[in-house]
Formats: sequence, C-alpha cells, structure tokens
Amino acid sequence: MAKILVTGGCGYIGSHTLVDLIDNGFEVVSADNHYNSAPSVLDGIEEITQKRVKNYTINLCDLEATRQIFIDHPDIVGVIHFAALKAVGESVEKPLLYFQNNLGSLLNVLACMKEFEVKNLIFSSSCSAYGNADELPVTEETPFKEAESPYARTKQMGEYILQDFAKKYTDFNCISLRYFNPAGAHESAIIGESPTNNASNLVPVITGTAIGNRKSFTVFGTDYETRDGSCIRDYIHVMDLANAHTKAMEFVVNGKNEKNSEVFNLGIGAGVSVLEAINAFEKVNDLKLNYELGPRRAGDVIAIYANYTKAAKLLDWQPKRNIDDIMRTAWEWEKVRNVVV
Repeated sequence: MAKILVTGGCGYIGSHTLVDLIDNGFEVVSADNHYNSAPSVLDGIEEITQKRVKNYTINLCDLEATRQIFIDHPDIVGVIHFAALKAVGESVEKPLLYFQNNLGSLLNVLACMKEFEVKNLIFSSSCSAYGNADELPVTEETPFKEAESPYARTKQMGEYILQDFAKKYTDFNCISLRYFNPAGAHESAIIGESPTNNASNLVPVITGTAIGNRKSFTVFGTDYETRDGSCIRDYIHVMDLANAHTKAMEFVVNGKNEKNSEVFNLGIGAGVSVLEAINAFEKVNDLKLNYELGPRRAGDVIAIYANYTKAAKLLDWQPKRNIDDIMRTAWEWEKVRNVVV
C-alpha cells in the first residue's frame, strides 16, 4: 500500500479524495489546520471507510511543522496538494493573504519533497487559471488570459512554479489538475461540503437557502452574453473529481507518464448557467428557492467549461454523474448536516 500525503485533507475535495484513495488501496495521511474545515470530517471518513486517518493540524506555511510530517512518514511516495484559500471575493479584498498562504504553502511542500526525495505531486489547480478564454470548451493548450482575481493568479503562479521545478528536477513528477466547479456530496450523505466560513460557491449557497440558513441569495449578473444572461460553469461531482486525483496518482506512481510535468482538465464537458443550476435543484428536489437577480460580481469569469479528452485518454477517467446527481446528493447532505448541527 503506497502512502499518500493529502494536504487540506479535511476540506471538501480533500476529504472525498481521502475516501477514494482508501477505497483504491492507498494508505493516507492528512494535513489540515481547519481554517475552513472541521475535525469531525475525520469521523465521517472513518464511518465510510472503516479507516482512521491521521491528521496533522498544522499551517503548511510553517516549514518546520511541514517537515515533521515527512520525518514521521518516510514512506510517503506522493503528495496531493489541496491546501489553499479559495474564495474569489475574499482574494480580491485580501490579495496579500492569498499570495502568502497559497504560494507559501506550496513552496514549503516542494522544499520538503525535495529534501525527503518524494517524487510525485498532484496539484489542485483551477479552471479560473484560464481567465476569460477566447474559445470554448477550453483544452489544456488554451493559453492563460489575465487572471480575474488574486485567487486565480495564485493558481497560475503555482503551475508556473511547478513547471520550473520539474525542469530542474527531472526525476520529479508533477500533475496539475485544472478542475471546474466541484459540487455534490458522497452518496452516503456522511460527508459533503461543509465550509466553516460563509459559503460563496453556488451549490452550498443554494442548499443553505433551501434549508433556511439563508433567507435568499443573489444571482450575480444577468446581462452577460450567455444564453440566459447568467454566468456559465462546468459543474463536476466531487466524487468524480476525487477519483481523478486517485487515477492521477496511480498514473505517476506506476510510471505511466511520458512527461514529468502534465496538466489535465477535469469537468463534465458541458456548461450549465447559474439559472439552469437553480432550476435543476428545484426540479430534482421538488423545492422552490428564494433568490434575487443582482449586478455582476468582481472577479467572476463569464463562461467556462472543459474539454476533458486528455484525462479520458491518459488517466482512463470519465465523469459518471451529472448536474441532477450533484443537486440531489448536495441536498441530502445539507439535510443531514443540519440535523447534526
């Protein structure tokens, strides 16, 4: 059983990836300081997998604390690096915080991987790195446009850092996964998206409104040049996304990669507008949502969705769930989460 360090392992995507890694025979260790996650997710992972995951409650911007993980686990063969701040709006208000945290933590992880000769890294990148692309769907060859937010710029810069690192250290394998809009929850409804800070992503905003934790929400922008005037995104189910990380790690650990630096898009390959996503939730769960139409929000890309042909070909990965599955599992999780709270 190969051992994988998952940074941000108690977060939304990290926790679901821990489950998928365990289900596929990996041993795992987590690092998460619970800035935007809860320690209780470890209980949920244990309930699903019957495995207790060791978590280091540290800030990865602390180099010595980060080194201790590698000292304690000399058998780590790869790292999946999720740990980062991710709110677009907050990044516009606090750009230095985002640069210090997102880039500082990545640099420390890389320094430790070099020191302890851990050769394989999967990097949590984002479709936001593309900016407002000229053509859709975007492919891995689509050039980066101007970043629309400091958060997006940290993802661009993170990828450039990894490219330069891989050029220098040719025995190091790096995969950047540019994913689109993760949503939904584990089918068991035992774990799901559970931000401790105010949610800004559409699906938890929708479910939070439906459960009554929000009186209403705002659709930011209805005058974009899209089919209904609202922004278009590619929503991917979190368990499909988690499985892609497992397959990417298997890809490099088993030496199937021809290049030591690769990029993959992860989405379902179709765009869904904000208003269409709202309608899907209402239809699947037979509920009406209270929302209002508002002005555009700073930092939002107009429309973006994926071409994932490369991941299908090289990683043997395919998304298995659609927007209806996302909205159904997200709502089931929201109901369970609020009963527990």
